[in-house]
Amino acid sequence: MRALWLAFCDFTPFTRLIMERHRKPILDSTSHTSTVVEPHTAYPYRLNFYDKPPLYEVTLEEFETAALDRLRVLAEIESSAARNRTWEETKKVTETQCKKVLPLNSNTATSTDRHAERRRDHLGHFVLRLAFCRSEDLRRRFVKSETTLFRVRYDTDDTREKDAFLQSRAFNWTLVSAEEKEQYKRQLIAANQHSRDKVDERWLANEPFLKVRWTSVPDLVEKRRVFLKGGYAYVPSKERLSILLEEFQNNLAQALEMTSRSIPNLDEDSRLLPILNNLSHGFIAGVPSEWSGGSGEAAGDEIKADMIDSLAPAHFPLCMRIMHESLRKDRHIKHYGRLNYGVFLKVLGLSIEEALVFWRKSFSKFTDDEFTKRYKYNIRHSFGLEGKRQNYPAKSCQQLLTTDTPEYGCPYRHFSPENLQTALLSSYASQGLTVADLPEIMHHVKEQHYHVACTRVFEITHAKQGVQKGAGIGDGEHVTHPNEYAKRSMELSRPKTEESDKMAVD
Repeated sequence: MRALWLAFCDFTPFTRLIMERHRKPILDSTSHTSTVVEPHTAYPYRLNFYDKPPLYEVTLEEFETAALDRLRVLAEIESSAARNRTWEETKKVTETQCKKVLPLNSNTATSTDRHAERRRDHLGHFVLRLAFCRSEDLRRRFVKSETTLFRVRYDTDDTREKDAFLQSRAFNWTLVSAEEKEQYKRQLIAANQHSRDKVDERWLANEPFLKVRWTSVPDLVEKRRVFLKGGYAYVPSKERLSILLEEFQNNLAQALEMTSRSIPNLDEDSRLLPILNNLSHGFIAGVPSEWSGGSGEAAGDEIKADMIDSLAPAHFPLCMRIMHESLRKDRHIKHYGRLNYGVFLKVLGLSIEEALVFWRKSFSKFTDDEFTKRYKYNIRHSFGLEGKRQNYPAKSCQQLLTTDTPEYGCPYRHFSPENLQTALLSSYASQGLTVADLPEIMHHVKEQHYHVACTRVFEITHAKQGVQKGAGIGDGEHVTHPNEYAKRSMELSRPKTEESDKMAVD
């Protein structure tokens, strides 16, 4: 298919406006004069404040995939906050996710294409600005997640490169002189008694201090970890990250406000609006992982029609269990329910032959002739064997959360609190979920972290298989696809020897 190219700075008047307003010259750290940025020096550091917009051409595919990969990382960060993970746990999960979809190596890495990595990181950030500038809540969540990502990268960055980045920017701080430290030594030592280091006059002499307006470090002021004098805070260099994070999030918040005022001008571009609308749901539903079931092909071992009644209560997520129970109760399910549940089973491993057997048995109140005339064509159509012969993929959590038919969508979002709790207990009580678990799950639902609530249910109901709280479906990742949930559940139920043999064959 022919690639559609667009210039990021030219695809709408809105983006031209935003880029002109956000454009800032890069300052030489020694002369403090504007310098022209050559292509090979466009991304001199791994850390980035994203002052300069991307002024180059990209395909629509690159536009979308760069944003999706970054959104996967940000959604995992927000999930970590919702699940109350410690900083070390959050950092580990974020690093793992970054290595998978958003690698960003330091300058010491000579065997990777650092320019391509940083260009993709840069592009993804600005595309997500367009998607998340639309409401105060989205802006707040985007700033919080981006700031956390910056902190993770700062903590894991090469020390020399980190120092070079700090020297390249004009931060509003002043190095405290030895004379001033001597003048306030008693107060400075008293303000830093929380430190793990031995704080005394020798420590004070060796520790550089930065003087900034107290509004630049509100977190340190709140915790009483800095000495205040005349409207300035005296910040030890080991705490300088607080200054960076405050400036990063303030700059980003202002940029998003500016973008939001110009976003109506984007309505004229029909190519981008569907992409941006889809991206803006990323914090609600997470981002579907790139796994083999996304194409519509079976992602697991073949399953038979007569296995589904036993698989559903043992391994299916709540959305699909409810559809299965409804089908068994009414011996019928409406069109969108059949489509959603049918493609779920197809990707799980149900062949077209077995699917026809399963649906015919399920629709037992219809005659063979009625079933053939009313339903057989649609079943074959979902397998890509009729009509335009498109092999339909299974619906992701994001699609189920934003569906126009909520009765066949995500129960965590569309059920009332009372009905949801009843459904959870009736479905999962036999797998270890108790009334005591409900407040935590309902808290995530109330905060609109629906995928986190589903992930917590997975952890609770698979505790006997060794899944711990915070582990998610693996490597700390949350559920973003019903088939992902079912596939992982079925993997955990296999004997370890069988799983080892399967891995060896693969």
